[in-house]
Amino acid sequence: MGNARIVVAMSGGVDSSVVAGLLKREGHPLIGVTLQLRPCDDRMSSRSCCSMDAINQARAVAGALDIPHYVLDCRADFEEKVLKPAWADYQAGRTPSPCLHCNREIKFGMLLAHAQRLGADRIASGHYARVLHDSSEPQLLRGLDRHKDQSYFLSGLELDALRHLLLPLGSFTKAQVRDMAREMKLPTAERHESQDACLVYEGLSFPESLRQRYGTETHSGNFIDPSGRILGPHQGLHHYTIGQRRGLGIALGQPAHVIGLNAGDGSVILSTDSRDLLATGLRASGVHWYASPPERCEVQIRSRHTATPARVEHLGPAEALVRFDAPQSAVTPGQAVAFYDGERVLGGGWIEAPISTRLQHTIHL
Repeated sequence: MGNARIVVAMSGGVDSSVVAGLLKREGHPLIGVTLQLRPCDDRMSSRSCCSMDAINQARAVAGALDIPHYVLDCRADFEEKVLKPAWADYQAGRTPSPCLHCNREIKFGMLLAHAQRLGADRIASGHYARVLHDSSEPQLLRGLDRHKDQSYFLSGLELDALRHLLLPLGSFTKAQVRDMAREMKLPTAERHESQDACLVYEGLSFPESLRQRYGTETHSGNFIDPSGRILGPHQGLHHYTIGQRRGLGIALGQPAHVIGLNAGDGSVILSTDSRDLLATGLRASGVHWYASPPERCEVQIRSRHTATPARVEHLGPAEALVRFDAPQSAVTPGQAVAFYDGERVLGGGWIEAPISTRLQHTIHL
């Protein structure tokens, strides 16, 4: 890498601050860039990332490290490429993955283009994952600290983005990063973690914040059981996701789970039998690979899911059918699916639908 100029994505948090500090010590000429994503709205929660406070914190760190700092206004693109598609997913009975779309389209899409305009060939971020550049093509790997591993959230990146990406924290734990920030005397050393959502109104959830932002009527409907029997009205389709069992707003006398969402009539299907959440596989779209498409691999279907062995049937350039070795619970349309070979990310895509669930044998969605 030599003495290459590097743009550091500075969020105002301790992780990206330490990245800048480490690269500065290595002697690289750095440029700090903070992405302004957060819409201007006085209802926004101060706990959201991308706030003005975060921008000020990033600027303070850049000053302490004596590196230039810029703010890149991405609000219009963030609205069109992340927020509006997320709300469209909620309206369609899907559960979106806004962080993955933001990483692909904004953080490592627009940022890379901006970095190249500034004469930099590499960008660096504070994600807990690793990119190896010692082979013909880069390899995206899990972070060594499995409790903080964020490779799932990067599985949607294009191969070209990986070619330019540095992830210096992938070999460290969060505690080690905090210690380094203190040793470097960075202004963000004790800064608390921000929540992920870049649009959260005070006291509201992310989907409800989106609904109010876009002035959309609540997609009302009924709770029903797997046989189609009406159990009672619900508070709006966007409040629910597959596998949810808390905050349902209805008492059935025993624990129940959301096992399906039907945007057509607005129904939310509940079951008291957890086996109704099981699927033998999934259908994926928007699939891309960093290496030759495998016939077998491990598949991760949400951020806290343990990757499970599966067989992959390739239906086309960007479609795949995944057959789990053992049934998995709460396969959720709209979420990302990441493909692994041990520590290595092989590719990623989007869950379109679960396959062979008990639900599908009982009620047609």
